Amino acid sequence: MTNTKAIRDLVVAEAGRVIVGQEATIELLFVALLAGGHVLIEGVPGTAKTLMAKTLALLLRADFTRVQFTPDLMPSDILGTSVFDLSSSRFYLKQGPIFTNFLLADEINRAPAKTQAALLEAMEERQVTLDGTRYPLPDPFITVATQNPIEYEGTYPLPEAQIDRFLFKLLVDYGTSDEEQEILNRYHRGFDARALNMVGLEPVLGPGDLASLRTEFQAVTVDSGVIGYITRIVRETRESRDIRLGASPRAAIALLLGSKVLAALDGRDFVLPDDVKRLALPVLRHRIVLKPEVELEGMTADMVVSNVLAAIEVPR
Repeated sequence: MTNTKAIRDLVVAEAGRVIVGQEATIELLFVALLAGGHVLIEGVPGTAKTLMAKTLALLLRADFTRVQFTPDLMPSDILGTSVFDLSSSRFYLKQGPIFTNFLLADEINRAPAKTQAALLEAMEERQVTLDGTRYPLPDPFITVATQNPIEYEGTYPLPEAQIDRFLFKLLVDYGTSDEEQEILNRYHRGFDARALNMVGLEPVLGPGDLASLRTEFQAVTVDSGVIGYITRIVRETRESRDIRLGASPRAAIALLLGSKVLAALDGRDFVLPDDVKRLALPVLRHRIVLKPEVELEGMTADMVVSNVLAAIEVPR
């Protein structure tokens, strides 16, 4: 597992040449990619959400496509459409932007439910079905969606079925004073986020290398006590008096797979309860629905999940 740990350190270090102060977010994006999951990033404008996804794609020599979600965006604008070729008298698929490795769904909650739903099959089954024909998506394929937690005018809530398909929901906040000063110093010295090819980033992996890394994390062992710990956490979200809708079995799977990847990236071949605890918030915060009276009291999903963790005995 030492090789995996070295690769993790290299990815975070190279990304640090572009991104200031978001090491944990970069690492969890890498975890999601290895686990075959998707990520929802929530943060105010200007906190490098788009830049993080673009930088990681460059480091992995992967194709990157950005789609700006708007109220008039149609499903065909994402998936593609069948076009008739006069020369062959046959229809062919004009592929949409979803046929990529990294799909950045920018401000995903600005598109109506019909367009958001166009991602469901792609996120779950890594394929697109058009006119009865199935088209596989490239490997790897990850959807990185962003949304603004402040501005709700002109937005549409994400359907529960789609939210549940995101492995993690990551919250991106402002950096520290020193980090913001370092950002200014970099721009003063000539850094330009619109010209990442001038930064001199060194690709760490190629898309084909990810398969060998995945075999490493699949070999990570998980003690029965840790599996029971994951089960109790997820089931407790369904029984908590503060939660109206608890986490699904997909959340337990996400906790398990994410913890195995995290252990491998830390150079271990076994999962610790601390791995599970570290991922509990990003895995569960978007999968639970609080009771209205709990929200009126000022409680957040993170607070409630933290209370759930505190009430469960950690296995030795």
